[in-house]
Amino acid sequence: MTDRATSLARALTDALRRSHPGDDPWLKAVEEVARDVLTVEKANSDFAAARVLERLAEPDRVIAFRVTWRDDAGNIQINRGWRVQQSNLLGPYKGGLRWHPGTSLGVLKSLAFEQVFKNALTGLPLGGAKGGADFDPAGRSEGEIERFALAFMTGLAPHIGPDLDVPAGDMGVGAHELGLLTRAWMMQAQAWGGALTGKPLCIGGSRLRKEATGYGLVYFLCAMLDDAGDSIQGRRIALSGRGNVAAHAARKALDLGGKVISLSSRSGVWHAPDGMSADAIDWLVDTPAEDAENPPAGLGLRFRAGEKPWALEPDIALPCATQNELDKNDAQALVDGGCRFLAEGANMPLTAEANALLTKAGVICAPGKAANAGGVAVSGMEMRQNAGFTRWSAEAVDTELRGIMKAMHRLVADEGRGGAARGNGAPDYGRGANLAAYRRLAQAVIEGGAQ
Repeated sequence: MTDRATSLARALTDALRRSHPGDDPWLKAVEEVARDVLTVEKANSDFAAARVLERLAEPDRVIAFRVTWRDDAGNIQINRGWRVQQSNLLGPYKGGLRWHPGTSLGVLKSLAFEQVFKNALTGLPLGGAKGGADFDPAGRSEGEIERFALAFMTGLAPHIGPDLDVPAGDMGVGAHELGLLTRAWMMQAQAWGGALTGKPLCIGGSRLRKEATGYGLVYFLCAMLDDAGDSIQGRRIALSGRGNVAAHAARKALDLGGKVISLSSRSGVWHAPDGMSADAIDWLVDTPAEDAENPPAGLGLRFRAGEKPWALEPDIALPCATQNELDKNDAQALVDGGCRFLAEGANMPLTAEANALLTKAGVICAPGKAANAGGVAVSGMEMRQNAGFTRWSAEAVDTELRGIMKAMHRLVADEGRGGAARGNGAPDYGRGANLAAYRRLAQAVIEGGAQ
């Protein structure tokens, strides 16, 4: 990182901070991109005159609304709902909805900004957005979740639609909740349409949507390995988490010849020194957390309470659990254990200190905005299927997903290798992803005029 790049990034975020005090998650996300792209912007007179990155940083609009609903005891409950429509330069606003008590406008703004760049990398006509509510679905009954979904959609429905804004799921919002939200939108719009993606197959969902992020992660990883003259065959792969992304990444890695040595939870890690079988992965995914700490002897698993996967000496690390899960100490453990590749399955799972340490040590790292874009890629396919009143086979979706992830890797690697290759000759994937997405967005700004 040059001094000029750092200086330009800080000048921009300082200016934004004066008008948006307290929006630290959003400012951090903007600064991370600014360090990579502002020198390019300043070198292009059209981009500089249009103040492209500053325009991209500011959401097109922020929608905030009250969500009022009754719990099972008949008591009124009140939550807040938001939708940050960041940019529709490349297509309809697109991004997930999360229901989590820690949801805030600042967090959603940072995620919406990241989503714009992730969606631009897919090459699909997708803008970027993010939304949700500070509602905690944990422990709520089915009736309470349904009533909340109906009330939430009352506030959201006027602002979304197949050609306007197409939300998907995120934390706390899975296929079932998306089915409730889709039906609520249809009732209010008095129309059928693909206003949300990730919904159940029977009401217009796509095959492989559940698998898409995990599968796409492994397809991107394979492209990274191929670029480095390596292969997934026999490589020791440590994964964190045991949710949707981790489970399907583990299954796909196993299918392609990798040796999956871990999955994890908040309470510890399941270690398989000789690699997990498909049966072991299925058992871990299907068994409730409280019952999974004593795996059957025949599965070759050992539960290590209070530990993480990163000290297990993997060749490849795939953090798939949550934001900031991998810190400086974890990064050092990966380096000490000989890890050569890391691809982010979760959104921003590395702390800044961990990322810096891994980069300095020569570990080849791919950011989530590229590596975990398989989910939004298949969401884009779902939109196409809905618009054409058709349904693709799983094989057709998988073939398209492989192609998108391979093309995305080529785009990001070429950009990351252009004058910024690492000391080991590998592309700078983080910088490459930011620059590749920025160029597509900047060109759309210029072609669309000054307004």
